[in-house]
This record gives sequence, structure tokens and C-alpha cells, in this order.
Amino acid sequence: MKNPLILILTLLIISACVTTAAIAGSTQTNTSGSNTAIEGGYTSTATTTYQSGSSSNSTTNNTTNSNIRSAPPSAGAPSYNSMTQDVCAVGVSLGVQTFGIGISGGKHAIDKNCERLKLARILNDFGMKVAAVAILCQDERVFESMIQAGTPCPIDGKIGKEAEALWSKYDHERPDYDTYVKRMEDRKKKDEEEELAMQKEFEKIEQEKERIKKLKDWSSPK
Repeated sequence: MKNPLILILTLLIISACVTTAAIAGSTQTNTSGSNTAIEGGYTSTATTTYQSGSSSNSTTNNTTNSNIRSAPPSAGAPSYNSMTQDVCAVGVSLGVQTFGIGISGGKHAIDKNCERLKLARILNDFGMKVAAVAILCQDERVFESMIQAGTPCPIDGKIGKEAEALWSKYDHERPDYDTYVKRMEDRKKKDEEEELAMQKEFEKIEQEKERIKKLKDWSSPK
């Protein structure tokens, strides 16, 4: 009775000695915008020896990798303000943010139309009405509206018909030169189309006259 009991205790002691405990490891790396962790990497081996002398071995390997990406703080675009209400400057800023890098910047931009209005108002207050109109005429919309109204903008100290003649002669100096050239080309094309249509109509009328004349000559031969 004692021998089997001693044998069982002996087998249990041998099994405990040859069994290797699991060894776990963990490695973690942190960089800007990235958090990489490597966990696990342990090995477990178990060996069992039976009374008859046969044995059973098992080995388990396990490795776990995880990569967590997180965005860096957002890039904030700076704010630009005008120091006073009488300055024709507008603040412009922009910011771009990605996982790797963030860029932001800003500047002041001059509003030319605002400056033009202020200068025209000051000149008008000083009684320089023609000069005030000339300042406004630097805007192509104002220039076009003045032409359409039959009051062309001043040029070289000339106004009225004399200014209109100079603008026609030096049309490349017009603020709306590109729009003016395109409009003139469109008008020329339209005039040519109308002239061609009228020419075809005249040809039809002449052909009809010839046909009527031939009919008359045929109906009343000499």
C-alpha cells in the first residue's frame, strides 16, 4: 500500500520540477503622435512522464503587438485685427493640421476698394469733385457705369466729349480693358452675323426678281 503512494508522490514532485512557468514581457515605445506597445512574448513548456516511461511535451508561444496612433494638438491660426476703424486692412489667417505636422500663419491684406472710397470722400470734402470722380473711376465697374451714363471718366484733365475721344484713342488705358476688348469682339461677331444674314436675304430677293422677270418674258414673247 505504501509503494503506490510513494510512487504517486514521486511522480508529482518530478512533474513540478520539469514544468517551466510562463514568462511574460511587455515593451512600450512612445513617439510624437504614436504609442506602440509590444506585450506577451512568453513561452510555456510542460512535460509529463508516465509510470510506463512514456512522456508528453507541449510548448506554447504567444506574442501580442498593438500600435495606437493619436493626433497631436491642433494648430491654431493666429488672429489679426485692424488697430483702428480708419485703416483699410483685413486680417487673414490659415492653419493646417495633419498627424505628422501642423502649420499656421497669418497676415494683413489691404482692401483697395476701401482705400478708394476713403480717398474719394476726402477729396470731395475738399471740393475736388472731379478728382474724387477720377479716383472712383479706377474701379472698372464705376468706369463702365460712367460710360453707359454718357458721362465718361476724366482723363488728362479732359471731361465730357474730349475725355470720350481720348478714351477711344487710348483704350488700352481703360480699367476695364479686358472686358471692353471681349465686348467689342462679341459685338463685331454679332455685326458680321447680321451682315451675312442681310446679304443672304438680298440674294434671295434678287433671285426672286430674276425668276419673276423670266416668267414675264416667257408669258409675253416678242
